[in-house]
Parts: sequence; C-alpha cells; structure tokens
Amino acid sequence: SVSSYLESVAAAPWLQSLITDGIIGGVGAVLGFVPQLMILFFFISFLEDCGYMARVAFIMDRIFRQFGLSGKSFIPMLVGTGCSVPGIMACRTIENDLDRKMTIILTPFIPCGAKLPVFALFVGTFFPTQSWVGPSMYILGISMVIISGIILKKTKLFGGEPAPFVMELPAYRMPRLKNVLIHMWERARAFIIKAGTIIFLAAGLVWFLQAFNWSLQLVEAEESILAAMGRFIAPIFMPLGFGTWQSSMAVITGFLAKEAVVSTYGVLFGLGEATESDPGLISHISQMFTPVSAYAFMVFTLLASPCFAALGAIRSEMGSWKWTIFAMLWQSGLAYILAMLIYQVGSRV
Repeated sequence: SVSSYLESVAAAPWLQSLITDGIIGGVGAVLGFVPQLMILFFFISFLEDCGYMARVAFIMDRIFRQFGLSGKSFIPMLVGTGCSVPGIMACRTIENDLDRKMTIILTPFIPCGAKLPVFALFVGTFFPTQSWVGPSMYILGISMVIISGIILKKTKLFGGEPAPFVMELPAYRMPRLKNVLIHMWERARAFIIKAGTIIFLAAGLVWFLQAFNWSLQLVEAEESILAAMGRFIAPIFMPLGFGTWQSSMAVITGFLAKEAVVSTYGVLFGLGEATESDPGLISHISQMFTPVSAYAFMVFTLLASPCFAALGAIRSEMGSWKWTIFAMLWQSGLAYILAMLIYQVGSRV
C-alpha cells in the first residue's frame, strides 16, 4: 500500500499523513462513484441523442406552466441531474428573461452527480433497508422546484405569463453507440477533472487546517485551526441536528464542491484510503448523526447553494451579482428552513 511504501522510504510523518489521509483519502473517496455516474450519464446521453428530450419538453410544457415555467425549463433540469453547471448553461435557450432567471435559480434543486456520494454514504449508513430514502431526494428536489416556482411567480420580480412554447421537434432516430459513449465519457471526464483539481485542493486544504494549530504546530484534529473554525460556526447548524465542528466544516467545503463533503469526513477521521463503504467512515458517521439528523443533512446538501463552479455559471448566465446573491439566499434559506423543520419535527415524533 501507499502507507507501507512511504514508511519504507522514511518519508516524514506529516508527508505520509498529507498523502494518505489528505489526498488519497479525500479524492479516492469521491472517485469511487465514477462507475455509477457513468451509467447515469449514458442514459441521459441516450435520451438526448434519440430525439426524445425535445418531445418531453413539449409534453411537460402544460405541467410546468402551472407553476410559472415553460416546458423548455425541463431540459436544463434534466441535464442538471448530471451536473448543475451545464444545466444552468442550458438555460440560455429560454428566450423569456424571467423564465430563464427562475429556471437558473431552481435547477440546482435537482440532485446532481456531485451530491450522490453524500446521499450514498448516509443512505448506506442509516437507511440500508429503506429503499424510499434515496429516491426521496429526487422527489423532494422536484417538489421544491414546483413550490418555489409557485411562490416566486406570485412576487413582483417574476410576475407575468410564461413565454409561448416554440421548439422544433427533431425526428426520432436510433442513437449511435459511439456518439452516446463519447457524450458519456465527456461528462465523466469533466467529473474526474473536477475531482482531480477542486477536490484535490480542497482535501489538501482541509488536511492542513486539521493538522496544524494557529501557531503552525502539528496537533491532533480537536486542537486544530479547522476545529476552531468549526466550533465557531457550529451553533448555526445546531437547530438542524448536525452542530458538530466536523459537520460544520463539511458543509463549508461542500460549497467548494459537493463531492468534497465525503472527502472532508475521510480526511477529518484520518481514514487514509477511505471510500464511501469504508467501515471506519461508516462507524464515525453513525456516531455523529441520528437517522433524523442524517436525513436533515441530506436535505440541506440537496437544496443549499451549489458549488463554486455552479455559482460561477449562475453569475455568468444572470449577468448580475444581485441576481446571483438572490439565488444563493433563496436556495440556502430554503435548505436551512426545511432541514430544521425535518429535524425539529422528526426528533419529536
């Protein structure tokens, strides 16, 4: 193993910890989900290439108009199941400005591939026999799109009728396997590159903060810079049921990349080459959460403001920091309120 090799070459203890606990433990825990995501990307690419997407948008137009959107909003949301960034960028095909802005705000509510590692970890730990928990994240995300659309459409910002639906319907065709595989690989490669850059840096930063104190001395995690920062913001998440410093920092790193939530726990628990099914990771997680608080954490991860890359796409498509900040506040505020209700009510039932 890597640990044995580093010991054999007499690497410094801090370097061993950085490589095994920080980089491998962080990035490796996320890359374990690539096969599942490639299956998801394959079927999305198949639907796009066969001409079915445009027809679904046409069919969904009547439904979407009930809560203030057009059928064209369906395509960005479906693309967003792979990654919110291309989903948000796909909103530029919507001609009506208000419809486009609302779709950009609501698209991140749909679970993207980056959130699946978090759901898989918590579902596998707390709900292994309850098959409804995983799909409930998709149902809840869609429900929040509908409820938010109805609420926002009643405000002055988004008042008015959606634009008429106009779209050319391509002919049905049998997708070419080569094209589908190319599209699947491009999306998977983007995920891998993201895991190898943003998560690599995030895992290294988290390791540094949890290994050193403010005097830059090597210390235990409980006495580290990260622990001090986590304890400072932990009270914010107390009403949601996950007010520990570890979970607080996992939430913060989740704003860098949602995949980083799992890698952050892997680094904080010093598990080295940990994966989502690692017994050590599951053991630590099961001690920090109850089933109710775990579900509240999943809901918060689902609905809270997306990663920095998606926020950059929102800023680019909105063309305004005012709208970008409004989107962040709406998403994170809704996530906080709903997660708090789930924990407060669920813990008393």
